[in-house]
Amino acid sequence: MPENKPLLHVQNVSASHQGLDILEHANLQVNAHDIICLLGPSGCGKTTLLRSIAGLHNIDQGSIEVEGKVISTSRSSLSPEVRNIGMMFQDLALFPHLTISDNVAYGIRKLQKTYINQQVKHVLDLVEIDSSQFCKYPHELSGGQQQRVALARALAPKPAILLLDEPFSSLDPDLREQLATQVRDILKHEKMTAVLVTHDQHEAFAIADWVGVMEKGKIVQFDTPYNIYHEPVSRFVADFVGLGNLIPATISGEGCLETVFGELHGHIDPSFNKGEVVDLLVRPDDIPHDDTSQVTAIVEGKRFLGAEFLYTLRLPNGHSVLCYAPSHHDHEIGKPLGIGLDLEHLVLFPR
Repeated sequence: MPENKPLLHVQNVSASHQGLDILEHANLQVNAHDIICLLGPSGCGKTTLLRSIAGLHNIDQGSIEVEGKVISTSRSSLSPEVRNIGMMFQDLALFPHLTISDNVAYGIRKLQKTYINQQVKHVLDLVEIDSSQFCKYPHELSGGQQQRVALARALAPKPAILLLDEPFSSLDPDLREQLATQVRDILKHEKMTAVLVTHDQHEAFAIADWVGVMEKGKIVQFDTPYNIYHEPVSRFVADFVGLGNLIPATISGEGCLETVFGELHGHIDPSFNKGEVVDLLVRPDDIPHDDTSQVTAIVEGKRFLGAEFLYTLRLPNGHSVLCYAPSHHDHEIGKPLGIGLDLEHLVLFPR
C-alpha cells in the first residue's frame, strides 16, 4: 500500500436502519498508527459508522476501504472475519465459560500452540493482567480487569485496525479516564491504528490523536482535540464540546472586535461586515480571575471542583460567562469579581 494512502478510507457513506437514515455522506480518512475518536450525542450515527467499518451493518451508498482494498459498497460486503479488523464491544462480550487465557486466545485458536501461548502472555502482560489471573473466569475479575481482558483479546490477532465501541461506558468517571489514558499508551506501544466511539469528550481528548464530531449522520468537524475545543466550526460543536458562553460583539473594523471587555484584535472571517453584531465564544479558561482588573462581573453561582471553583458570572451587559479560579479564591454569590479576557482565537458565529 502506498505510504500516502490512508489505512482506512470511508468515502461518501450513507446507511439506514428500518427505513430511517442514520449516516448521510460520511467521510473519514485514518492514517496508520493514528487513534481516531468519533464523538457525538446519542443517535448521531457514530456507532452505525463503526459497525459499517466492521462489516456488521450494510451501507446504502459509498465505499469503505482498508489497506487499499474495498471491503464495503452498496452492492458487496466482505464478511467481518476476513476484514482484518478487531473490535472491542461496549458489553465486552467475553465468553463466561472460558478462562481469561482462553478468551484471549479465541481469535487465534487455529494458529500454532506455541505462538498462541506467547501471544496470549504478551497481550495480557501488556494490559497488566497478572499471570495468577489467567486461569480465572470473567465473573471473577473486576469491571476494570474485564475491560483489560477484552482489549487483550482484540489485540491478540494483530488486526490492521482496532474498533472500540464505547468500551469504558460501564466504568465510573475516574476509572474511565485513567483506563483511557492507559489504553492510548498500549495502542501507541503496539503501533495500532484505532477508531473509538464515545459521547464523552474527556475520554475522547484523553485517547485520540484526531476527533471527528458527528451531527445527524455527518462528520461536521475532523480535527485535533485542541482545535475541536478552541476553534469549533459551528455552534453545535462549540456547544457539544466543552463549557462556554456566547456573548455579543460588534465588528468594528478589519481584525477588530468591540466587546464588553474592550476592543479585541485577531483574525475575523471576511464574510462578516463592519458594524455587524456577532456572537463570540468564550470558554471558562478564557476568563482569568484578576482582582486588579477594571472589568468586574457579579458572581451568580459557583461550583466547588476541588482545586478550583467554576464561577457563573453576570457581565455589565447582562450576559453570563463562566470562569475558573483557584479554590482559595472563595468569592460570595452576589459580590463583584475582577476578570480579564485572554483569547488566542476569535471564534465568531453570525446571529
